[in-house]
Order: sequence, then C-alpha cells, then structure tokens
Amino acid sequence: MKWAEIAVHTSTEAVEAVSNLLYEAGASGVVIEDSREPDLEHDTRFGELYELDRADYPAEGAIVKAYLPVNSFLSETVNELKNEISNLVSYGLDIGPNSVTQSEVDEEDWSTAWKDYYHPVKISKRFTIVPTWEDYERLSTDELIIELDPGMAFGTGTHPTTVMCLQALEKTVQEGDEVVDIGTGSGVLSIGAALLGAGRITALDLDEVAVESARQNAELNGLTGQIDVRQGNLLDAYDGRPDVAVANILAEVIVTFTDDAYRVLKPGGLFITSGIIAQKKDEVKDAIAASGFVIEEVMVMEDWTAIIARKPEAGGTDAEILS
Repeated sequence: MKWAEIAVHTSTEAVEAVSNLLYEAGASGVVIEDSREPDLEHDTRFGELYELDRADYPAEGAIVKAYLPVNSFLSETVNELKNEISNLVSYGLDIGPNSVTQSEVDEEDWSTAWKDYYHPVKISKRFTIVPTWEDYERLSTDELIIELDPGMAFGTGTHPTTVMCLQALEKTVQEGDEVVDIGTGSGVLSIGAALLGAGRITALDLDEVAVESARQNAELNGLTGQIDVRQGNLLDAYDGRPDVAVANILAEVIVTFTDDAYRVLKPGGLFITSGIIAQKKDEVKDAIAASGFVIEEVMVMEDWTAIIARKPEAGGTDAEILS
C-alpha cells in the first residue's frame, strides 16, 4: 500500500490547530518538527539523553507531518486541507509560511524506519518506557518498565504531556486506587497506573484505533485482565467512581467536561490533566476551579502544562489556586 506524507510548514502558534486539521483529514498521528526544539533546555534529571541535529529541524516555525493513504480522494483531501489551514487566519492565528508539500512513501518503509530513533527512555524516578523490539535490563528493583509498540497510530510515550502525566500518577496513585484514563490513546497512562498498584482501571477513547492499540499494549505488559479498555466519548462510557481521573487531551476538550469529572470522582479524588499548551493554561485552570476543584500543583515542561487538582472532601473548603 502507498502512503502520502503531508508536510505542513506553519508557525509554532498554529501547530495544535494544524494537527487537529490533519487528524480530521484522516491521519492517525502527526510528527512535529519545531525549530525551537534544538535550543530548548531539556530535563535530564532522570537520565534522558538528547542529541538533536539542527539540520533535522526547520529554520523557522514548525513542520507538522502526517500520513494519508494514496487513493482517488487524496487530491481533494489535500486541497480541502490547504483551504482549512489558510482559513485559520480568520481565527486570529498566525499560520507562518503556510506551505503544504506531499510525497509518496511505501508502507513498510514508513512503519519501520522510525524505530531506529526510538530507544528506552527513563522519564521519571521509577518509569522507563521501552519499545518491544529493544532488549532492556532493569537498572533497579523498583524501576517500572512500560513496554510499548506504538506502530503507526500513536506516539512513543515520551511527549512532555505524557511524561508529566506519568510523573503525576507516580506522585499520587495509591495501592488499590480506581483510575479512569480519559482519551487513553496508546494506553500508556493506564499501564503506568496499573504498575503503580492501582486496582480497577478503565481506559476510554472515542477512536476505535486507539481502543485496539491500548488493548494490545495492555496485553504486551501482561495487564489485559486489569485494564478495561472501552470505546466512548469522554466519560460517557464510564460507570465507576474513581480515586484518580487522568486526561491527556487537548485543552479545548478538557474545559468541556470538568463538571463531569468532578461529578464522578470520589470526594478527595484527583483530576490530572495535560495536553495543555502554555497559552491555554489559565483557561483550563479557570474551568477546573469553576467546577469546584482545588488546584494543588501546576507542572510545566517545555511549552506544555499539566495540572493536578483535587475534589474537596465533603464539607471541605477551597484553597487558594496555585499559579
């Protein structure tokens, strides 16, 4: 099967919006090459190694890449995508160079070449993410290893938003906790919760490809019986009463269901959110606080934010929201 690589050169500001348009066009995932990446100060306290070649990144803005099947509708899809990207200016977004290029790749080359760049990464005090094709020897007795085979649909589990969610889970999940993972994607957060000793875990995603990916990754980690993966929109398919709810999804989506998250959580329960670009941080904090949560911690990594908020115990009083 032939695939078309669609590369959109845009501004850093418009990356999230362009990525959404590519998903709507049929992409199952995106690759982002941001011109700022080589200059960022990466967090290496957990042993990560960064060797970035500036030649691999654009001189300005960012390039967002996605892969679509080559078929009779491809030309129409790409033309519509170009129009939708150009239309982003009407929403006040700077779309930068706004160039869209297309090239053809073989499925086998695309689906395997990226593996050369994906190796075990220690992302927290205890968690290490290991691709299934790599041999890895545990470095300490309390190290928690998450095996992932992201394939062609989902990321490697090392994006800042995922890393912060796993670090937040590591701080908060207690033995036997009930956890719901909203927008599970690869299932990495559910797997992390299970390894930390959580009890009942429900992983939810609207995308059937995500549901299948999460089930496969749960099986890879020997957790099929512990993680209940369901297809459904946000919390619609959930009937539990969790101690922890975690959502690594777009800020625009988070603000739509903070009331629902508050409703389902047990008193004293935690709501962990990420996928929040810096410009959206205050909007999400306001929505979370308006629903009744007390914000306990705001985590920042590169341009991304994660928030840990607690539902007050019955009769409790709200605390001051942290900046």
